[in-house]
Amino acid sequence: MIGTSPLARGEAEQADRDLDGGLIRSPIHGRTLAIKDNIAAADGTATTAGSLALAGIVPTRDATVVEKLRSAGAVIVGKANLSEWANIRASDSVSGWSAVGGQTLNPHALDRSPCGSSSGSAVAVAAEIVDMAIGTETNGSITSPAAFTSVVGLKPTVGLVSRDGVVPISHTQDTAGPITRNVTDAAALLSVIAGPDRRDDVTLGAPAAEDYVAALDRNALKGARIGVATEFFTKGDPVGQHMRKVVDGLKSLGATLDYSIKLPVPQWGTRAQSILLHELKDGIPKWLQRFAPHAGIASLDDIIAFNEAHPEEELHLFGQDMFLRTRAMGGLEAHSYRRALAYCQRVSRRDGLDRALGEHRLDAIVAPTRSETPWLIDYAGGDRYRLAFPGYAAVAGYPHLTVPAGTVYGLPVGLSFVGPAWSEAKLLSYGYAFEQSGEWQAKPTYVERSNGIDFARQSR
Repeated sequence: MIGTSPLARGEAEQADRDLDGGLIRSPIHGRTLAIKDNIAAADGTATTAGSLALAGIVPTRDATVVEKLRSAGAVIVGKANLSEWANIRASDSVSGWSAVGGQTLNPHALDRSPCGSSSGSAVAVAAEIVDMAIGTETNGSITSPAAFTSVVGLKPTVGLVSRDGVVPISHTQDTAGPITRNVTDAAALLSVIAGPDRRDDVTLGAPAAEDYVAALDRNALKGARIGVATEFFTKGDPVGQHMRKVVDGLKSLGATLDYSIKLPVPQWGTRAQSILLHELKDGIPKWLQRFAPHAGIASLDDIIAFNEAHPEEELHLFGQDMFLRTRAMGGLEAHSYRRALAYCQRVSRRDGLDRALGEHRLDAIVAPTRSETPWLIDYAGGDRYRLAFPGYAAVAGYPHLTVPAGTVYGLPVGLSFVGPAWSEAKLLSYGYAFEQSGEWQAKPTYVERSNGIDFARQSR
């Protein structure tokens, strides 16, 4: 946690009074909660996105998600650290590090990455600092740290949860979502934060919010047709071997597994990145104007200049090459942007997830959330990604649930369920059925040095 809300004690006392009097505002009434520090909260805590350029800047108002949480009686303890600017500042960034909060540590092994960018949100839940947390995801930023810390993470369909007040990267991929210790809590939290919001036009086409807790069914996998994205299972190492056994076990829960689907490893690379940078350039000034007009920072150029003026604090571990590339991008009317967006949405949706789900009559697709164990924190080499399943749902804007799936050499791994747009209730129910089938969640050990093999390093 990098900021404690001055309202937290009062919220907790009010929640106690309400509950003592028989008033239950929501399924999360009285539960403690952390918010990723790129979500506006006007409670006296700063919203910084991890950057010293916004240190001490309290937003003009709460984000819509925060308003909903307060109305639901949640106790917002404070702000959670994150990968600075949600990992969009530099291509060689280190997950979980920000100039404001320093390095977030993985409680399962303090020398291992918590992944990101919702690093602090996942760690706060895994370490039982709070009951639940809100993260944000553009491309794996909820699901990856959840998998690396053995907690539940849900990236909703883009448009199910308002992004109002969230420091933006991409209006086509950004979303806020729950991080919790179990699927029931994720369903409860989603029930509170989901729904249309006039401040975020993309939500106006979303279906009405559901009672996702009521939809949970421990027998949900009976009769379900589940596709297995075999392309994302590594071969010849214990991570891949372990995850194959985990997925095969879904058959004992009544699922029919289809291993024949074709979901090629994404090759959209620079085009997908170009979309994010175009949209970042468009979105950052708008957020600053609406939520931090008093910051003295009004544009991406101002942020770049601030970093250059404070290199020892901001640039000593990695630079800002992605920001510099963003500055050179055109606007959202640029032909290159529109062409890249059309290509990535076609490949991820029509030719990717939609085709696999439709042609094979599938209810969901499963794969390892990450194809590696948490890698060693390495400021010289940066993050060490291998195959990453979250990219498909992220680029498509479709829902993605990750649940704990045990450990490999004592380090957490996660199992992902991905489905079509607005299938959160079904995915949560599948995750719940899997969760109830065994002891999958690892407890933090807080060891300073892990004994696990660094599969990410081996792959380079």
